[in-house]
Amino acid sequence: MLDELYIENIAVIEKATIDFGPGFNVLTGETGAGKSIIIDAIHAVLGQRTSRELVRAGAKGAFVSASFSGLTPQVLQILDQLGFSPEEDGTLLLQRQIREDGRTVCRIGSRPASVAALRQLGAQLINIHGQHESYGLLSPDNHLRYLDRMGVPETLLQKYRGAYRQWKQVQKQLTALDVDEAEKVRLTDLLTYQINELEKANIKPGEIQDLQNRRKRIRSGGKITASLQKAVQILDGDGEMPGACAAVQEASRHLADAAELLPELSGLSGRLESLGYDLQDCMEEIRSQCETDAYDPQELEEIETRLDVYYHLSLKYGKTEKEMLQFLQKCRQQLSSIQHSGEEMQRLQKENDAAEKQVRTLGRQLSSSRRKAAAGFSEQVRRELTYLDMPGVIFTVQQTPCVPSPSGCDDVQFLISANPGEPARPLAKIASGGELSRILLAIQSVLSGRDSVGTLIFDEVDTGVSGSAAQKIGQKLRQTARGRQVLCVTHLPQIAALGDRQYKIEKHTEKGRTYTQVTLLDHKGRRQELARIIGGTQITPLTLQNAEEMLQLAAKDTGC
Repeated sequence: MLDELYIENIAVIEKATIDFGPGFNVLTGETGAGKSIIIDAIHAVLGQRTSRELVRAGAKGAFVSASFSGLTPQVLQILDQLGFSPEEDGTLLLQRQIREDGRTVCRIGSRPASVAALRQLGAQLINIHGQHESYGLLSPDNHLRYLDRMGVPETLLQKYRGAYRQWKQVQKQLTALDVDEAEKVRLTDLLTYQINELEKANIKPGEIQDLQNRRKRIRSGGKITASLQKAVQILDGDGEMPGACAAVQEASRHLADAAELLPELSGLSGRLESLGYDLQDCMEEIRSQCETDAYDPQELEEIETRLDVYYHLSLKYGKTEKEMLQFLQKCRQQLSSIQHSGEEMQRLQKENDAAEKQVRTLGRQLSSSRRKAAAGFSEQVRRELTYLDMPGVIFTVQQTPCVPSPSGCDDVQFLISANPGEPARPLAKIASGGELSRILLAIQSVLSGRDSVGTLIFDEVDTGVSGSAAQKIGQKLRQTARGRQVLCVTHLPQIAALGDRQYKIEKHTEKGRTYTQVTLLDHKGRRQELARIIGGTQITPLTLQNAEEMLQLAAKDTGC
């Protein structure tokens, strides 16, 4: 149940806190006072689409919060799946901030949440039925959705949808194989050429990098050789000057002579002698490298040729050896598929036949379940419409077979005859605005026990009705509110008088700005508001007396 709604900077509402109660809550006010803004705010906090246009002019952002109590097991399960939990007192707080740039920040309790999480929770907390949904009744696309809520097993629907998806996947594979012979020949030639070209290249992973490194080394061969030769010259010396090796060996001998007279130098002498041997080894290794790195110009040409092969392959099959090899594997698979397409076609055709059979079998089961649901649904809706001042009404569900679709093998359309003797026809052709409102209310009354949503909101579903029909709609709403919370935006005194509590929405201008406020009315305030709805601007003692009588009768009225 929705306990409290807080609105800040939404359109003309600067700040408003509305404490709702159980049972039947009615909201009344002049046209344009801001009743629809309250519904927009509820839509926003339930995760529905919104925009920065909702933010009050001049404000940096808007904010809506809603507190709920009496959470159902379904809501608690979704909370757990989303990783959230209710407050310690068992309540749930949803919040949504809308910034002036259109971005939003959502919270469940005190923790950040996504808009999708709010939307998933909102679907189990509140159902909103408005004028737009009445006109949605005109579209047969929505009729199947209503019928399926009337007891069609969800498990059967899920089975059918899964089988239908599988069937379509097999059909897609069949379509991919179903090419004419000329196209097969063309593809075979192309794939064969590509495979031969790639296989002939003998692609090796990492070879391009190795070739580039070797090419760089060869191109720098002269500089490398010169440096090595210079190092050998420094170590070995030339005809005029001794090298470093000879100099170190000579120094070692002199130090050995000194060590004979000064024994503590013997260790240093040994180190210097060892260093001489190391320098000699280094020189020999450098000289050997000079002989090894004798670069062949022919080798450089071969490297360039090989890299050129890779370059041309990269233009067609991928930049790296890995991509080229993957392309080769793909070509082999495609060629194999074409060469064995007849066998694959037969296999897929069998799979397709089996999948189609499963779809049609489940579709027939679904159609049978819908026929059973339609019989009870039609009768219950007819009874509700009779109560809502549409006596003699004929309401039927027309169910005709169709090709399998994601929703089944049925086209469903609601037909109605509001006058005796007239054949039942589609809603769009005969239903008036007032009739649509009552049909929607009748359908929602029948389906109300099929879900666990604790709060129902009816936004001006009484449009186009008056008199006794309005009275009956009010009684039906009050009856619905016995098992759950009902909020209703209305312009009709017959409905407003039947509310357990009534809220007045009114706007005023202050310092050039428009403000909307929401007030919970006491008995005197309700009488005054009902008198305004009845008499308009001229509130007379008689209209006040009439309003008081409506409230007293409503207090005694137990509905039907």
